[in-house]
Amino acid sequence: MDDVVVRAEKTVAAMAEWLAGGGPEHWVVETSGSTGKPKRVMLSRAAVKASAAASARRVGASGQWLLTLPESYVAGANVIARSLLAGFEPVIAAAHESFAEAAAAMADGPRFVSMVPTQLHRIIESGGDDLAALAGFHTLLLGGGPIDPSLRARAENAGVDVVATYGSAETCGGCVYDAMPLDGVGIAIGTDGRVRISGPMLFDGYQGDPEQTANSLVDGWFLTSDAGTLDEDGRLRILGRLDDMVISGGVKVPAALVARRLREHPDVEAAEALGTPDDEWGQRLVAFVVGDIDAGTVREWVAAEHPRSWAPRQVVALDAIPLLGNGKPDRQALLALATTDDAEAR
Repeated sequence: MDDVVVRAEKTVAAMAEWLAGGGPEHWVVETSGSTGKPKRVMLSRAAVKASAAASARRVGASGQWLLTLPESYVAGANVIARSLLAGFEPVIAAAHESFAEAAAAMADGPRFVSMVPTQLHRIIESGGDDLAALAGFHTLLLGGGPIDPSLRARAENAGVDVVATYGSAETCGGCVYDAMPLDGVGIAIGTDGRVRISGPMLFDGYQGDPEQTANSLVDGWFLTSDAGTLDEDGRLRILGRLDDMVISGGVKVPAALVARRLREHPDVEAAEALGTPDDEWGQRLVAFVVGDIDAGTVREWVAAEHPRSWAPRQVVALDAIPLLGNGKPDRQALLALATTDDAEAR
């Protein structure tokens, strides 16, 4: 049997025991490590159960889940926990030849799945039985990275019920659905623009790192690494990571908004934008683009929507965005691809 399936089955068994009160005090998951060394996040049973209950209330149902994500990360652990709490063992997608075959192995009733955008993109591109099967799910929770509006529109046009989620391992995964916090979740914006989160699904700390815990958990609030805004209706808009604010030639450029703009171009399949040190500018904004588009067009496309100073100073053409095991962009690998030139690079 495939090692991936064996690990998942062992995790399902361990999670079932843990939810019933056995095993260690905390369920420990790792952060993605997309910006450096992963942290080990300690989640209590109460937090995991509160997260599952709040999610079920928001989407209006509970039922069996299909596991398509690594079980070692919070999104995969959540799939297992939520399926078990609903009375079903999750179906492990890796044990089947296709997504459609895995879906066919699920019980009757509401079906649920969590994915990252790359997984959804592949199913939409493949179409056929896999896409038809996905349309039969009650809800697809989509998170783990920026969501291209056109990707979501294509999914919804195919009959897929998509809910965009925002959260992290420290919040038991997604705690904001379609920009609105789940019941019991508090959202505040600090004076530095930092998103702060409170609620019963918060983690208890970082295993073996009390200093980092004290810096991140303050007076019942988790201090995220993201910048954001709240509108008058309480809808959260994520502007990007605080360290994604690139200061180039004295101008503050939100890299996440530049990447979002690039993904809207019809010839761009995927895009990321990051800042890297530069002797002349302090930092330079680098765009990493998958698609049939040249550097000049990239800059003009950004400048048509945003200040011209936001246009990337370097464009790196790629065949694919490098990803971590959980499907998130590998930021360290991307930065290693940046050159010192202002020219297009491959």
